Amino acid sequence: MKLRKIHHVAYRCRDAKQTVEWYGKYLGMDFILAIAEDKVPSTGEPDPYMHVFLDAGDGNVLAFFELPTKPPMDRDRNTPIWTQHIAFEVGSHDELLATKERLMADGIEVVGVTNHTIFQSIYFFDPSGHRLELAWNTATPEMMQRLDAVKWEMLNEWARTRRAPKHAAWMHDGSHGA
Repeated sequence: MKLRKIHHVAYRCRDAKQTVEWYGKYLGMDFILAIAEDKVPSTGEPDPYMHVFLDAGDGNVLAFFELPTKPPMDRDRNTPIWTQHIAFEVGSHDELLATKERLMADGIEVVGVTNHTIFQSIYFFDPSGHRLELAWNTATPEMMQRLDAVKWEMLNEWARTRRAPKHAAWMHDGSHGA
């Protein structure tokens, strides 16, 4: 079997309506579907929910559940806050900067623009506390070929040592243009 694509990715949200409106306003995502049930179809558990689906572009769907009968949502306290995030691709540096300005104008804290060599990005949080990233690709085909050539060596070294391999140190030591 070969998977075709991700059908959707689902997260919990604090308020479904607020979430739909926020993602529409700041990320231009269209609201494409709502499903509400009084019990969970897969388990039969009585638990009312609102499940909303948003168009994340190019056939990608981001979904959220509002669960009013459950304890307030929280994050995994054993995982650093910067680790779990949803990253979306934007088409240009101008789009990245314009979105940053729009978010900041409404009082939303934004980190970046961060230069990752193969892309530049900004980071911020949605109203439910999910960390989001907008990324603009800057990699050249040569950069991606260099990374592709060492991916297995890096992974195998990491598996043995649990130390960051240096096969792609060029991305951060200033020699990537060389």
